[in-house]
Amino acid sequence: MNDEGRGQEPKDLQIRTKEFALRVIRMYSALPKSTEAQVLGKQVLRSGTSVGANYREANRARSKPEFIAKKGDCLQELDETAY
Repeated sequence: MNDEGRGQEPKDLQIRTKEFALRVIRMYSALPKSTEAQVLGKQVLRSGTSVGANYREANRARSKPEFIAKKGDCLQELDETAY
């Protein structure tokens, strides 16, 4: 069932990627200050916040191959963040 069937407006991916980045930033801020947590946290911070940037670049692509490549970058960053 889609979001409309539950009485909610579907969210635009641009908004969702921004919200994701903000959640990643808040998560990073809440991490312990240990070296291990900071090293791993910084990597998640970089990959998690680049999803939205790559999504926006994809929407400004000059060609279909560039669009597809940038969407692929989004997926790679999401996969890296999940790992």
